[in-house]
Amino acid sequence: MNSFSIKGNIADIFNKEIFYGEIVVEAGKIKEIRRLATDDRQPTNYILPGFTDAHVHVESSMLVPSEFAKLAVVHGTVSTISDPHEIANVCGMEGVDFMIENGKTVPFKFNFGAPSCVPATIFETAGATLNAADVDRLLQKGEIKYLSEMMNFPGVLFNDEEVMQKIASAKKYNKPVDGHAPGLRGEQAKKYIDAGISTDHECFTKEEALDKLKYGMKILIREGSAAKNFEALIDLLNDHPNEIMFCSDDKHPDSLVLGHINQLCARAIAKGIDVFKILQAACVNPTLHYKTGVGLLRVDDAADFIVAEDLINFKIKQTYIDGELVAENGISKIKSLPSEIINQFDCDEKQISDFSFSADDLSTPLLPVIEALDGQLITNKLNVSPKIINNKIVSDTENDVLKMVVVNRYKNAVVAKSFVKNFGLKHGAIASSVAHDSHNIIAVGVDDESICKAVNLVVKEKGGVSAVSNSKENILALPVAGLMSNEDGYKVAEKYTAIDKMVKEELGSTLASPFMTLSFMALLVIPHLKLSDLGLFDGDNFKFC
Repeated sequence: MNSFSIKGNIADIFNKEIFYGEIVVEAGKIKEIRRLATDDRQPTNYILPGFTDAHVHVESSMLVPSEFAKLAVVHGTVSTISDPHEIANVCGMEGVDFMIENGKTVPFKFNFGAPSCVPATIFETAGATLNAADVDRLLQKGEIKYLSEMMNFPGVLFNDEEVMQKIASAKKYNKPVDGHAPGLRGEQAKKYIDAGISTDHECFTKEEALDKLKYGMKILIREGSAAKNFEALIDLLNDHPNEIMFCSDDKHPDSLVLGHINQLCARAIAKGIDVFKILQAACVNPTLHYKTGVGLLRVDDAADFIVAEDLINFKIKQTYIDGELVAENGISKIKSLPSEIINQFDCDEKQISDFSFSADDLSTPLLPVIEALDGQLITNKLNVSPKIINNKIVSDTENDVLKMVVVNRYKNAVVAKSFVKNFGLKHGAIASSVAHDSHNIIAVGVDDESICKAVNLVVKEKGGVSAVSNSKENILALPVAGLMSNEDGYKVAEKYTAIDKMVKEELGSTLASPFMTLSFMALLVIPHLKLSDLGLFDGDNFKFC
C-alpha cells in the first residue's frame, strides 16, 4: 500500500480546533499529523473524518452492499451501521451471510448487526425465523457489531423469554443493543432503556426524544427517503452533542445519488449549530458507540478521511478508506462486481378476481382506512363511507381512498385487502416486493385490473417495483431476495427515477416517495393502522381489526 501525505485545514473534533497541517499516511494508517505554517493555506481544502450512517438498511437502497458503497463514498460516507433485517426476513441466516460477504468485496466499512426480530411479528408471513440461538451465533462473529433494533418493545416491557435471551447475548459479547420504540414515553421508556437498549431512531417529536435522553438513551436523527425527523429533532444537537447521531434508515437509490450524511451536516450548519457538534454526530459518536474502529483523524487511526470543499455545503472532493482513494470529484473509484443472487419467492400469478372486495365482508357501515402521512412511517386510522359498485367496495379516486392489497410471496394464499388514503393515484396501480418487514407483495391502485397487472409484473420477475397505466407497464426488477438489484448502482438509480417519475406524473401520486411510503404500509410495528398478508392490523392494540 502506497505511502502519501496530504495538506489542508485539519478538523480535530476532539480538541475542537481546525489547523493547517499535513497528514502522513503509511500502510493504510495515519503515521503522523504535522502542523504547518499558514502561508500557503488552502481555505477550500478541509480534511475531516469520514461520515458514518448510524443506522441503515442497505437493502432499502435496492442495491447490494458493494453497489451501495460505490454511491455512498462519493458523499464522504466511509462506514455504515447496517441492519440486515430486511434480507434476514426473506432468507434468514443465508441472507445475513450474503450481506457480510458481498460487503467485503469493496473498500468500505460495513458494520452489520444481528437482526433481533425475524419475523418482526407473528401477525404476518415471513420467509425465515431467527431464534435466540441463531442470534447468539451471529453475535459471536467479528463482523457483527451489535444487536439490531429491538422492535418488539412489548416483549421487552413484559420480559418475553426469547427477547430477553437475545438482549442477554448482546450483553455477553459486550455489543450494544439498538432500539425501536416509536412513541414510547415515561416509565415504559425507562423500563425499555433499563433493559439495555442503547439507541432509538424512531422519535418523531422533540419531547419524546428528550424523555428518552433523560433515561440515558442515545438518539439518532433520521432523514431517509420516507421518514424525515431532522426538522423535529436537530435542535437537540445543541445541548446533547455526545448523545446524537445521524442516520438515513431507509434510502432509495435516487436519493443516494444526490447525497447522504453530508446533506445533514450542511442542513445543521444552516441552522447555526456548531460545526464540531455536527461532526461529532456524523463521525465520532457512531464510531465510539459501536466500536467500529473507523479512523477519526488521530495518529495510528485507520486513514479513513475525506476532503471537503468547505464546511458549509460539505461538497466532498475526495474520500479515503484505509488510505485508498475511493472517490474523487463526484466520481466513485469502486468498480461494479458480479453479485450472487439469492431469493425466496414462490407464488403464482394472480387473477383479477383475487382482488375483489365484497361489500358483504364489511362488518360496519364505515370502512376503516389507513391514512398515509408523507414523510412519516406512522399512519392514522380513518373511518369513511365506502364507494360500492355492484356490491363491491372499490377505489374512490375523487376522495383519494384507494384499494391496497398484500399478496403472500412465499406461498399461494388469499390476498389481504384494505384501503388507503393520500397516495393520490388517478390512474393505474403500483406494486412492490419491498414491504417491511416480511416483504410480501404490496400494491395500491384505482381498479382491480391495474392492481393485478402490477402484482403480476413483480411475480414474473420474482421481485421488483412496478407501475402500470392504461397504456404502459414499467418494472425495476429486484432479483436479489426481491429487495435488491444486481446491476450497477447508477443504472438502478436511473431506472428508479424513471418509474418514480411515471408514478407521479402519469399516475398522479402526490407523495414525495410513493414506493418508499408504500413499502411501510405493511410495517405492523409502527402505529396506528397497517395491512399484513393476514389482514388489517391495529398497531396500538397489537391485534387484527
